[in-house]
Amino acid sequence: MEPSVKTVNLTKKFSDITAVDSLSLEISQGETLGFLGPNGAGKTTTINMLCTLLRPTSGSAYICGIDAVKYPLEVRKKTGIIFQEPSSDDMLTGYENLYLHAMLYGMNKNSAEKKIKEMLFITGLEKRAGDQVRTYSGGMRRRLEIARGLLHEPAVLFLDEPTLGLDPSARREIWSYLGKIKSDRKTTIILTTHYMEEADSLSDRIAVIDRGKIIALDSPSALKSSLGEDLVFLKGKISDQALNLPFITHFEKKGEGYEIAVKGLSKNIKKLLEEAEDVSEIEIRRVSLEDVFLKLTGKKIDEEGKEESGGVFESVVRYNSVRK
Repeated sequence: MEPSVKTVNLTKKFSDITAVDSLSLEISQGETLGFLGPNGAGKTTTINMLCTLLRPTSGSAYICGIDAVKYPLEVRKKTGIIFQEPSSDDMLTGYENLYLHAMLYGMNKNSAEKKIKEMLFITGLEKRAGDQVRTYSGGMRRRLEIARGLLHEPAVLFLDEPTLGLDPSARREIWSYLGKIKSDRKTTIILTTHYMEEADSLSDRIAVIDRGKIIALDSPSALKSSLGEDLVFLKGKISDQALNLPFITHFEKKGEGYEIAVKGLSKNIKKLLEEAEDVSEIEIRRVSLEDVFLKLTGKKIDEEGKEESGGVFESVVRYNSVRK
């Protein structure tokens, strides 16, 4: 089966800066890919090229087999974008926002009204469809954005920080809707997020990008397993012999002890403690994507960078300003 998204040596340069460096990637139909990287790593630049907002310096990108450079209008019919910043009109009702979007995509009136009702039902907004968007909560606005992005039945949906600024309850509500959309419609989803739990929960695979290159690509569970099944913090005097035991995959000096990644902790913890010499405190926790990200990039996910703090929405505004 043809991949929904395919890039071949996709490259974007800004003067002497290479933002995306020979990126080659395939994303299957119905797959959710989490796209993670520090600010300035090339995430937004890559998505802008896939959305046809930026022309690549070299290389190719295909959406559902369509060349994104040669046929940008055809690609836009196949894609939906949910921006990081709310982009619905506060003064219009939820229904009016969706109807405007349908008209912009050339949907006829009858099919538009049918789809709007369907999407309002799916996102749980049918009872508030006639209310102005300015009266909506943050979670409701995000659901409206999702409904709008899916209204024209895109094959590929780009989600730029879909739950940024929402409380945990609203965030999980959005996750539930996205899971339903994926299972019911087989929509391919490309997700950028700073929430590691979100990426872990929603993604079939995760691509970690740094300095314009993909440095890791695998399922969340495989990425975590590559670092070790569990993390153990040992406080005290830890011998070199203990740190170099064969079941230890990674260790880091922290404060008065060491954070150690251990495979098969349940059967190896006794051996580790025997070799550690003098342990005054022990703490155990599961390896998280945050740990994987830190090991791969040397940075935390929320550290500031130079390029991409505003996401796709800011890039669209900047792009339009340049055109003017």
